[in-house]
Amino acid sequence: MNYGILHLNITKILQERGISKNRICKDLDIPRANFNRYCRDDFQRLDAHLLCKLCNYFEVEIGELLEYIPAKDV
Repeated sequence: MNYGILHLNITKILQERGISKNRICKDLDIPRANFNRYCRDDFQRLDAHLLCKLCNYFEVEIGELLEYIPAKDV
C-alpha cells in the first residue's frame, strides 16, 4: 500500500540561498553520497541528528525542510 512520501526541500533551499552541495557537505561534515540521496528523497530512514543540523544550518523550522506528500499526489 502506498501511504505517500516524505520530501526534503534541501535542493530548493540550497538554490534559493546560493549554497553549493560541496559547501554544505564540508560545513556539516556530511559524506556527499549520503547527502545526494537525501536531496533525491532516496532514503528509508531519516537521521534526526542530520535533520537538526540542517535546520540549524539553514535557520529553518522542520516544516520548512520536510514535507509529507500524500499518495494521491505522488
